[in-house]
Amino acid sequence: MSNSTTTATTTATRMFSSDNAAGASPEIVDAVVRAAAGQASPYGSDTVTAEVRRRLCEIFERDVDVLIVSTGTAANALSLAALTPPWGSVLCHRDSHINNDECGAPEFYTAGAKLVPLGGDDAKIDAAELRAAVRNKAGDVHSVEPSVVSVTQATETGAVYTLDELRTLGSVVKEPGLRFHMDGARFAGAVAALGATPAELTWRAGVDLLSFGATKNGTMTAEAIVVFDRSLTAELSFRAKRAGQLASKARFHAAQLDAYLTDDLWLRNATHANAMAARLQDGLKAIPEVDLLGAAEANIVFCRLPQQVIDSLLSEGYVFYHDRWEPGVVRLVASFATSPQDIDDLLDAVRRHTA
Repeated sequence: MSNSTTTATTTATRMFSSDNAAGASPEIVDAVVRAAAGQASPYGSDTVTAEVRRRLCEIFERDVDVLIVSTGTAANALSLAALTPPWGSVLCHRDSHINNDECGAPEFYTAGAKLVPLGGDDAKIDAAELRAAVRNKAGDVHSVEPSVVSVTQATETGAVYTLDELRTLGSVVKEPGLRFHMDGARFAGAVAALGATPAELTWRAGVDLLSFGATKNGTMTAEAIVVFDRSLTAELSFRAKRAGQLASKARFHAAQLDAYLTDDLWLRNATHANAMAARLQDGLKAIPEVDLLGAAEANIVFCRLPQQVIDSLLSEGYVFYHDRWEPGVVRLVASFATSPQDIDDLLDAVRRHTA
């Protein structure tokens, strides 16, 4: 079985490749059905879109503007385009999604800005390395101009930036006048893991734009750009339209986000996904042949398994990423739809094949 291959016959409870594999929360499906009745003003001028903005203003404890888009790639690329001139650079971690998994979309939408990858443990940008990078060749017309820093919260390894780490990075970003973007594809998981407020994790640490992820955590086709620096809103609006991201029947996207934010569904889903990853991590710790890599602070677990165990799990229909990093390294992702029984079944399978 090839790496990450999925088929229509894959047992849903054995899918640990990505939280994108999960379906949608029933509350969100119901909201879309309700939105299908009657008529509403198009292009985001409907009352549901206005309610989403109101909810996000409340959640982030300040006035924000909101652009609803259909993918996380669009949210990231449009945000970076609004923050970076074509001759600028985007400083990011080398393992970030924008650097490895978006097919050049950030470069395309910025009209050629350069991504400059940096290092750091757990896919978190190292503050000392960033401090040097924000001034590297600044003002030199022979080089790209350091323009924006993009962090991923939670990171691609399932780690989360602490409040102190974000504040430190924010001060490094702002001191020379750069802009600050956050890829929050799993932002809800970070909020749930840290117990910090969304405001503390974003604009209070200096973040100008947040890609507010939702599809990995229960929606179907809805993500949002949350705009803290509202001077960027007009440009972002034109860029979103030009990129085909202004939906005519925007109420269907808005309905998903409205349900997602109602009664803290977004946090409840993320808390459950994190708990399932913690359950998996605790179970794997007790198996001597398994080598855990890092700590699962959100909903992603990395570990090293013997090759025969990987092959046996794949033959039983388990789906997960492997051999993308180095031999034997496996990524297992829990979601809002993962049950304790799903985790226990996987742990039982690993025990059987390591016995």
